[in-house]
Amino acid sequence: MTKLFFATAWSHQGPQGPHFFETVMNLRALLMSALATALTAQVKVPVPDPKPILGVDPAYMDRSASPCADFYAFANGSYDKVAIPAAYAAYGVNQEIDDRNWTILKEILETSARQASDSKAVRGSVAQRIGDFYASGMDVEAIEKAGVLPLSEAFDRVNRMTDPSALAPTLAWMHRHGLGGGFSFFVAPDDKDSASEIARLYQGGLGLPEREYYFRLDDDSKKLREKYVAHVAKILELAGDRPAAAKRAAEHILALETSLAEASKRLVDLRDPVANYHKLKRAEISDLAKGFDWPTYFDRLGFPSSQQDLLVGQPEFLKAFAKLTQAVPLPDWQAYLRWNVLNGTASELGKSFEEEDFAFFGTTLSGRKEMLPRWKRILQTTDRAIGEDLGQLYVKQAFSPTAKARALEMVKFHKEAMRLSLRNSVWMSEATKMAAYKKLDTMNSKVGFPDRWRDYSKLDIRRQPYVMNVMAARAFEFQRRMAKLGKPVDRAEWGMTPQTNNAYYNPSLNEMCFPAGILQPPFFDEKADDAVNYGALASTIGHELTHGFDDQGRQYDEKGNLKDWWGPGDVKAFKERADLVVKQYDGFEPLPGLHVNGAQSLGENIADVGGLKIAYMAYKLASKDKTLKTVDGLTPDQRFFVAFAQGWRTNVRPESLRLQVTSDVHCPIRFRVIGPVTDLPQFYEAFGCKDEGKRPVAAAKSVW
Repeated sequence: MTKLFFATAWSHQGPQGPHFFETVMNLRALLMSALATALTAQVKVPVPDPKPILGVDPAYMDRSASPCADFYAFANGSYDKVAIPAAYAAYGVNQEIDDRNWTILKEILETSARQASDSKAVRGSVAQRIGDFYASGMDVEAIEKAGVLPLSEAFDRVNRMTDPSALAPTLAWMHRHGLGGGFSFFVAPDDKDSASEIARLYQGGLGLPEREYYFRLDDDSKKLREKYVAHVAKILELAGDRPAAAKRAAEHILALETSLAEASKRLVDLRDPVANYHKLKRAEISDLAKGFDWPTYFDRLGFPSSQQDLLVGQPEFLKAFAKLTQAVPLPDWQAYLRWNVLNGTASELGKSFEEEDFAFFGTTLSGRKEMLPRWKRILQTTDRAIGEDLGQLYVKQAFSPTAKARALEMVKFHKEAMRLSLRNSVWMSEATKMAAYKKLDTMNSKVGFPDRWRDYSKLDIRRQPYVMNVMAARAFEFQRRMAKLGKPVDRAEWGMTPQTNNAYYNPSLNEMCFPAGILQPPFFDEKADDAVNYGALASTIGHELTHGFDDQGRQYDEKGNLKDWWGPGDVKAFKERADLVVKQYDGFEPLPGLHVNGAQSLGENIADVGGLKIAYMAYKLASKDKTLKTVDGLTPDQRFFVAFAQGWRTNVRPESLRLQVTSDVHCPIRFRVIGPVTDLPQFYEAFGCKDEGKRPVAAAKSVW
């Protein structure tokens, strides 16, 4: 299972997890949710006194830098001197917000763990589940004592394989338990029928971040692959393999993954939703990808026989995978599957596994010097496993009704601004504008937390080895999603937990989501003035709204269906402007010789540039009848732009920069400030910049 992941929605910060945004909520679930909410009332914890984080902090600025030459340096130059803590690959405003959120969550978890231990939490209640889950992760002695014994069933299934036909039931078991290998199977709304859930087969099975890591020929990339082989061998050795056998197995695993990578699409090619949409009958899969026992895989997976349709993302990949099941020796497949079991659980096992896992994925790939404190690591896993349980307790302390009302008002003004931008677009036909208005009007906005909480009542969490609770949660989530098949899409479900410091736009549901975890200072402060709030949230509300009309989002209609609703001339004009954005960002060079891939990051760059423009327009609409002050020598407009830039202030290790440029659709932080401001005439006016002739080529024709 890769330690980085592909997400179906587009987010403010970057990928946080494979959220597919679906749930089933029947009457029983509603009743259970109400009961669980009632049971949480017993958990009362003190609210920490948070350290204020200002939307505009003059201490972070470097006023000796020219805002017109390098606005990031002007707004954040003094912050550049702040050292990155050893446990982080990058450190900045997001990590500060996380730390404050986590302080609240830590109190909730520790209080719940004490109550669960003292039998004061009712069995099956929110407090019991999160308390026992957290306590099992903090029980280092029990984790060490259990070793890899909790994984015995997985290993036994792999070891009992006697011929290639056994791959199908073994992979099905692994996928049902949230373990990677071979390819990906998941359930999500149908891109061309957004009211229906459908099963999907997608490329996968790689241990390195993405396909290009297997083929680059520079010395650093070759050394990285050598370190990867050594890492795989060490993990296998910790699980009981002899050193020489582990090394041979690791080399064969790299060879097998390289074959899978060769058949995989590049990251930039995965961004085309039409090219990655192929609806087939389940019976056709066996003809498409001969050599793998698909009927047995589907049967053991629990894929209902009533479901005849599947979406195949990359048919050529499935063909190659099926051939490899016959061509690659069975012992190599067994080693590969054992590696996937261990790779997917190493951070939940004993100290030696966790440290080796961190040494490669944390240090080698990201440059981190040490692990986060254990409580933070377990907190993050709890959030991924039963996050809405945790969220019910978090929002009571961290998000007021007043904050939600003001955030919703800001969303309203952003939508008004987007309508004006669409109306003023000289390159769009009237027919396409009308369709765009309709999409904008039907776009749903989720703010703060869900109206209905997810029902985890059938998930059995107890004081048992930590990895068993993690595996139980993964299996529960797989079954929860599988149960959606044949039922209408639940548009009320959230794809992020309320405590998440991030946001997303989901094209299949035509919705934006802004969790309470990101609606915190400095991104949002219910007491701050409009210049600061709209500037700081430009990279959130404006960004996600613009995703609905970026190079991918524009291909989905108002119902979330993948459908061509643009006139031919509009498409041509859009692509001409998008190409200018690609050219602009191709010119950015985060490290010597390492350039941003403008095509790979196009959607995020359009959302960054358009988001700032829309946020500025929204700020003007919201403040037109108000008197805003000059503060610390900065006019209201200047404070808007400084708040925007300081909302990105982050120091990043070179290893993490390289990883992001090569494996992420978001460009590095500094250019998420520089790119948008240099494309906006109002920025030049605010700071009196006279060097218009030096503006990048994209500024001549911004998309939105």
